[in-house]
Amino acid sequence: MTSEQLKKLEATLWSTADTLRANSDLKSSEYSTPVLGLIFLKFADNKYGLFEQEINAEFKKLKGSRRERPIDEIAIEKCGFYLPSEARYDYLLNLPEKVEIAPALKRAMQLIENTNRNSKTRCRKTNIFVWCASLNIVVFPSSC
Repeated sequence: MTSEQLKKLEATLWSTADTLRANSDLKSSEYSTPVLGLIFLKFADNKYGLFEQEINAEFKKLKGSRRERPIDEIAIEKCGFYLPSEARYDYLLNLPEKVEIAPALKRAMQLIENTNRNSKTRCRKTNIFVWCASLNIVVFPSSC
């Protein structure tokens, strides 16, 4: 990212924060968690997308054989975590207008936690989870 692009990104982020403050009765501490959650989901979706083709190919190759494994297990092996379809950024972005985003976002986070709960050793090694921990975003229970 060039310094010009970084400056433009910073200006956009500040402008967005100003819009949030001006157009809602929420304090920044009240909207920061959902905003950081969306940033996390986009980050996770981007990382998962890098491995998705490989994950799906392995799943299809093993399907029906005696070595068949669940897709979440393959994803955790290849990518470090599994991202269910309802937790994908594009899924949330394309929800109908009448659907409330807050419950959908909460469900997405719960799906991520539940499907990755047994990957305790991997979640510490995966950069997204380290990044979330540094921002105090709870993605996994403290036992992870």
